[in-house]
Amino acid sequence: MKISVLTLFPDIYKPFFATSLIGKAVEKKIIDYSINDMFTACRPKERIDAATYGHGAGMVIKPEAVESMINTVESVHGRAYRIFFSPHGIKLDQRVCREIVEKSAAHNNHIMTIAARYEGMDARVEEEFADIILSVGDFVLMGGDLPSMLCIEAILRYVPGVIGNEASVEHDSFTGALVDYPEYSAPLVWRNREVPAILRSGNHATIAQWRLQAAAKRTMQNHFEWFRSAYPSEAEVAAIKKEIPSHYAVLMHDEIMLPQERIGTTSVTSLDLHDIARSARTYGLKKYFIVTPLVDQQRIVKTLLDFWNIGAGVTYNKERHEAVSLVELYSTFDEVKKRIVELENKEPLVIATSAKAGSDIDIITYKDQGMIWKFERPVLFVFGTGRGLANAFMSLCDYALVPLKGMSSYNHLSVRSAAAVIFDRWLGLQPRSKK
Repeated sequence: MKISVLTLFPDIYKPFFATSLIGKAVEKKIIDYSINDMFTACRPKERIDAATYGHGAGMVIKPEAVESMINTVESVHGRAYRIFFSPHGIKLDQRVCREIVEKSAAHNNHIMTIAARYEGMDARVEEEFADIILSVGDFVLMGGDLPSMLCIEAILRYVPGVIGNEASVEHDSFTGALVDYPEYSAPLVWRNREVPAILRSGNHATIAQWRLQAAAKRTMQNHFEWFRSAYPSEAEVAAIKKEIPSHYAVLMHDEIMLPQERIGTTSVTSLDLHDIARSARTYGLKKYFIVTPLVDQQRIVKTLLDFWNIGAGVTYNKERHEAVSLVELYSTFDEVKKRIVELENKEPLVIATSAKAGSDIDIITYKDQGMIWKFERPVLFVFGTGRGLANAFMSLCDYALVPLKGMSSYNHLSVRSAAAVIFDRWLGLQPRSKK
């Protein structure tokens, strides 16, 4: 493979291409590289940058200098797959690395990285020449050279011969849906920490299962977003489900805000019972509770539950029976918490949901699963009816989820819709690209 680097600081790449596995690959002629100084595209005393048009600070690399360097390099080595770097680019990850290597085959196995500085490139250069624009994270660096080296090192792992044991690449973190498992070496005991006995057992099947579960735990705590986007296998899903605490939901028909700032009760609806039960079953919740202190309402709910759980509904619609079998009816919220303790031997973490912004309790987002799951306690989502949960009730919860919000001023989702969206954002598999 041929790597062409376009940069304003060529010296920083020389040790990079001479070090470790990349240096060995260069010696073996597995890869060839050229470092091209973009300043050579300028005439003597001519600046390579110019002020940005419109109001704003900073200088931008001029388009003709970049064009000249690209044409010069490609006149020698042929058309390259051209990689630009910018915070506005797509996020570099393992999938993108594999795609770059695959696409470079159509460009003579020639990859070109173009590293910007200052305020970046003239946008027209990217529009004209970029095959891909990459970001290495949601932060800003002083230039594109570190992203360039990160990208080169990541994609070279997929070039045959660069890594001594190519099988290790297939087990890298982010190659599949899970990150890598913990690794251990001698000594057996270090600072009172011992290598897990199972890794010394010699039982390869048991070791493989331990590694799968250990990888699942790491992934669950810190990289659930990657997992849910990466088409996990059935075995990977099963492994991570073992690590995720049990989840529950409760629909409150008490402690509810009513018109004129009153606090009271609301009526149970058949739709809320059925639809939230179906969502709860789909996303793997363990139970769905309904709370109402009203005896007549309890009688209605019990009639519905009996029909689907022990009556004609069991055979009439098996899928509906399966969903409704999750539902349990209680008079108070405290009874719900006691029931969860009975099932889990642990108090649940209570997460309130609301359409209203602002709360006296900690707000969490749909990126905070790992932080919540590290408590190793069951999770209880609380949904309100009427005009939402009363403030006094909300203050008793451990956390509140950030409100659902679309790009409009209308904010009146039904509780059934809100529950489905929340379950999906919190627990759903969400593939990022085609398999």
